[in-house]
Amino acid sequence: MQLIAMAGPVAAALTLAAGAAHAQGLVFTPGEDDRFSWPSYEAFAESHDLSGQTLDISGVWTGPDKDLVESVLAYFEAATGARVRYSGSESFEQDIVIAAQAGSAPNIAVFPQPGLAADMARRGFLSPLGADTADWVRANYAAGQSWVDLGTYEDETGAEALYGFFYKIDVKSLVWYVPDAFAEAGYEVPDTLEDLKALTERIAEEGGTPWCIGLGSGAATGWPATDWVEDLMLRREAPGTYDAWVGHEIPFNDPAVVGAIEDYGWFARNDAYVEGGSQAVATTDFRESPAGLFTFPPGCYMHRQASFIDTYFPEGSEIGLDVDFFYFPAYAERDLGRPVLGAGTLWAITRDSEAAHVFIDFLKTPIAHEVWMAQSGFLTPFTGASPEAYATDSMRAQGEILTSATTFRFDGSDLMPGEIGADAFWKGMVAYTTGRSDAETAAQEIERRWNAIR
Repeated sequence: MQLIAMAGPVAAALTLAAGAAHAQGLVFTPGEDDRFSWPSYEAFAESHDLSGQTLDISGVWTGPDKDLVESVLAYFEAATGARVRYSGSESFEQDIVIAAQAGSAPNIAVFPQPGLAADMARRGFLSPLGADTADWVRANYAAGQSWVDLGTYEDETGAEALYGFFYKIDVKSLVWYVPDAFAEAGYEVPDTLEDLKALTERIAEEGGTPWCIGLGSGAATGWPATDWVEDLMLRREAPGTYDAWVGHEIPFNDPAVVGAIEDYGWFARNDAYVEGGSQAVATTDFRESPAGLFTFPPGCYMHRQASFIDTYFPEGSEIGLDVDFFYFPAYAERDLGRPVLGAGTLWAITRDSEAAHVFIDFLKTPIAHEVWMAQSGFLTPFTGASPEAYATDSMRAQGEILTSATTFRFDGSDLMPGEIGADAFWKGMVAYTTGRSDAETAAQEIERRWNAIR
């Protein structure tokens, strides 16, 4: 977006902001890079003066991520005159509860999962963000109602309100492949899940191995299979059924859930479809499982995993050239749109103040997203943020998957009670994958465990 000549207060604000960039360490000088939506930032700055006020924020980001979030917070400081103090902690989930109980919570907390935020809202530790913010999310986030639903919780009285503003999202509905290997074999990226299954069958018929899958993760072994099941639930059933499953409004052994597990088994329990056979799936570490993509001849042609998996690719692998990804497609016959499974962080007000509400308004500006987009590891469903701000073509492509989603749902196992989502579900999928149980038996055992904790 190119700035045009302006006069009066706006021009003065631009000049002041550009000077502040050097004084306050802003990573991108306002007005000097047309990838960014500077006019909206300057309008925000003109509308808010928080000079002398301090905003305390706590979250999970430490190390390089702490530097990145602070680079965004610097723009809020420059725009409003407020002082922002961010503290990151690897034990955030415990720390925020202790602080809230002691009456010493920060103004804003950044939660890694909706479950803890929902629990704190029920205990009266969060402040509603308001109907205007809910309306804004519906209008400006792709699949906006999904994000409103994910951030809406009950208070102590059972009344519902929006408490969570989602920001910085991870996409899980990705299939990784090597373009050269596809081209040499004459394979094309599938548009539908029917096409993906047909491609799987073709690769196996031609003597190749379609998939690399690894469930190994130490004490967390099994979690990659839960992502498969969740993605398939969203492609087989309406979003409301997914929500009912995650909230235990339908039993874990409901036919809809058993069907999704069996659909996962169509891929993972066929020895001809997975590298090493189905027994190897359960023992292969998820970090090592993409390795077959990069061998010659290919050990496998496809690997379904979240956006973070590129960390474990061979050093120097260039996404878009050496390896690429495509959207894990939906069933055409079921007509459920383009559902996307993922995870992400949400911001909530834990100690009310004027500055806290102004900060939520800051998150509605494109610049609050674009600054991080232009650096590293940030995806947003905000359709008003410029895709040109993404640091790489691969991040831009993942962002397009997110903004083209018709439905977004959070990782279901992360929303379930820990004994289920982080134990029984994992173990049940390992037992099913290795053939020690069928889908119905695995689902019945998980349901039994869930009923035992109610």
